[in-house]
Amino acid sequence: MATPAISVSGLRKSYGAVEAVRGLDFEVAQGEVFGLLGPNGAGKTSTVEILEGLRPRTGGDVRVLDFDPEKQTNALKQRIGVCLQATNLPDKIKVREALELFASFYTQTVSGDDLLKRLQLWEKKDAAYQTLSGGQKQRLALAMALINDPLMLFLDEPTTGLDPQVRLEIRDLLEELRAEKRTILMTTHYIEEAERLCDRVAIMDAGQIIAIGTPRELQEKSATQSAIEVVLAEPFANGDLPAWPDAIRTVLGEDRTHITVFSSKPARTLVEMVKWIDSNGFELADIRLNRPTLEDVFIELTGKKLRE
Repeated sequence: MATPAISVSGLRKSYGAVEAVRGLDFEVAQGEVFGLLGPNGAGKTSTVEILEGLRPRTGGDVRVLDFDPEKQTNALKQRIGVCLQATNLPDKIKVREALELFASFYTQTVSGDDLLKRLQLWEKKDAAYQTLSGGQKQRLALAMALINDPLMLFLDEPTTGLDPQVRLEIRDLLEELRAEKRTILMTTHYIEEAERLCDRVAIMDAGQIIAIGTPRELQEKSATQSAIEVVLAEPFANGDLPAWPDAIRTVLGEDRTHITVFSSKPARTLVEMVKWIDSNGFELADIRLNRPTLEDVFIELTGKKLRE
């Protein structure tokens, strides 16, 4: 098996008497997009800064691209890219100058002009940093993170504070990077972003990982039940509704056209419901399946909303 891009065992970080990270264990495979979710104060930032070689750890073992980030910091930095939530550059520096400055930090680089074209910044190459919009500044931050053609990217809430349209543009760029099989570790406050972009996510709270898996795996483990909503074209006549397989609770709406079934195995229940509708000659007006979202799982596990 390939060596993991990230391997963390027993990671701890204390600030005086405060233990911010309390014994983390996880791995990130090469080419994987891994999300780190947690409320404020969960320990995400400390963890990521340790992985990037920006902060020493108190205890545990950490390998990133087979380097110890604390002891082999310079070698690691040549191979990773970092995009922070907010990147502040001098107001007067021009876009192309900023990229050239960052390129000078590395022994290996790609074409800065090609990056500017790819990230839709070519027309702004001679513009001062202070004249850029929020979305343009974030695209420039991504360009600076990619200038050394990194094997791995660390993205710290890359779309926070941007308007919805710009967030979609940045997410499209991140999906392109994902398609290139680059390893990406990202933190985000947007649950839908994690569901869309991440192969796996780890939910952190109070310095520990309390759940880890694919978004679908975490949703399926949730105690929150899936709901199947069926709308009949005509009201259901008097009588009892069937006891469908794996149905936990069935609710017939007052208009007797809406049937809602809560199920532990919604796919199986849905098949039987459709058979019942067909065999009884009912006309189906609408049907939808509502699974627990990753945010439902997050609140269930932490008792908090992600942005708290």
